[in-house]
Amino acid sequence: MGRSTSPADGCAGAWLRAATHLDTLPACMYHRPVKLSRRAAIVLAAALLCAGYQGARAQSAAGPAAASKPDDVRLEVNGDIDKPMSLSLPDLRGLPRQTITVMNEHEKKDETYQGVPLAEILKRAGVPQGSALRGPALAIYVRAQGADGYAAVFALAELDSSVQDSGVLVADTLDGQPIPDKLGPLRLVAPHDKRPARWVRMLRTITVVKPAN
Repeated sequence: MGRSTSPADGCAGAWLRAATHLDTLPACMYHRPVKLSRRAAIVLAAALLCAGYQGARAQSAAGPAAASKPDDVRLEVNGDIDKPMSLSLPDLRGLPRQTITVMNEHEKKDETYQGVPLAEILKRAGVPQGSALRGPALAIYVRAQGADGYAAVFALAELDSSVQDSGVLVADTLDGQPIPDKLGPLRLVAPHDKRPARWVRMLRTITVVKPAN
């Protein structure tokens, strides 16, 4: 396989080939024809080759941007709460867990997810639940957002088992395996929604919002 060339390589090659002539040096895509001495042409060509080589080395060394390792991902829980949290995947694995099997209407197949009920995370963050969920607290809502900016909103009452059994899950496994990068490693799953529009992939932030009076 031949070595790839940079624009600098091509330009320098033209100058090197022409350096054997004392008169006008040829044009390349970056330069007009000019008159230089043979020595000046050789020096310039060497400099261009060196620059092209160093640039190629830097690009090769950098490579594509490194993706975040799954265990580096954290779920930020913030907003109008008593106890903001930043939860790693091991943190989530240590919380009470639940397994659900649900039909994914987009994929047209049953999927089994395991993870932590969102209500459990909210309880640890100090949001009102059970008998404390009344009056102005019923206007509180929860915003879930993914790494790609996609977001969905739930009323806090939707997530409280004293009001309804929504079963919303912060999942970290799919069919017994870590959730693939394009969906995870965390995914919010709302199993009783008729379509998975609020299934937030690449979940990164849970924000609790108390509307102003």
